[in-house]
Amino acid sequence: MPNLRLSFACNPYDRIEALSNGTVRPEGIDLDVTLIRSPREIFDRMVLNREFDMAELSASEFITLSAEAENPFVALPVFPSKVFRHGFIIVGAKSGITKAEELAGKRIGVPLYAQTAAIWIRGLLADDYGVDLSTITWVQGAIDQAGSHGEERAPPQIPGVRIEPNPGRSLDAMLASGEIDAYIGPQVPKSVRTGEALRLFPDYHAREQDYFRRTRIHPIMHLVAIRRDVFERDPWIAEPLYRAFVAAKDRAWANLAHTGANGCMLPFVYAHVEETRALMGEDPWPYGVEGNLPTLTALTRYMHLQGLCSRHFDPQALFVPAGT
Repeated sequence: MPNLRLSFACNPYDRIEALSNGTVRPEGIDLDVTLIRSPREIFDRMVLNREFDMAELSASEFITLSAEAENPFVALPVFPSKVFRHGFIIVGAKSGITKAEELAGKRIGVPLYAQTAAIWIRGLLADDYGVDLSTITWVQGAIDQAGSHGEERAPPQIPGVRIEPNPGRSLDAMLASGEIDAYIGPQVPKSVRTGEALRLFPDYHAREQDYFRRTRIHPIMHLVAIRRDVFERDPWIAEPLYRAFVAAKDRAWANLAHTGANGCMLPFVYAHVEETRALMGEDPWPYGVEGNLPTLTALTRYMHLQGLCSRHFDPQALFVPAGT
């Protein structure tokens, strides 16, 4: 019997490389991997046009789809993107803001109010720094150009939340000029490199390490979604796919930790590996629900508290059975 052929779109991450080059193959499946260096493009093509059998997808977008109606996708507990977000809270050099508490009442740019990075940052500001999110005006738009971030969409209407559409300038330009006081999102704006903006937390690395020690949370950004019709036709695919994703991720970690010829351009990569292993253990990037339960619980709680989800999901219920 021939293998089942499935298409999969994802960013060119190191934890995907063994799948894209065929070094790791899911049993019974020929995986056609399309690498696209733009998460928003992948999400829009998957959600709006169903262009792929499987794709990397925004975790918050998937949870929102699960809450609103019958989700056209199912998810594997595979998380190709996880990012600590303390270093992505940016303030204008003219704003005078030096403390998180001073963000209350300000105008803050965000590419999409509902995007996962923004949800994590707002949750962090509320939980750890007591920022009253209800006092903030959110200006939604693209980071480096005028207009929207991804496919054109109106700001969500959430009671008690003030969201303005971008008035026609990039968020980066507005931050540099002082039209907005701060920015949160998935990328660091160019104005940080020019000195027109700066990180609220210059010591973000130490804060992120402390955050993980206290909470065991490594913020999940994206998961792997499968079109529901594809999964329901062949539900057996979940387990071999999950095993293959784990094997590819484990291979990437082993390559980083290899102390022969350095395959990474970070000069101090071995120190980073040792530091990460000491803090996060032998598998610092676990897949599966159990190894990510504090993170998934926090994300679903934040989405509910921020008006983006009508209920607080049981994390286990979000995923098809695969792994642990």
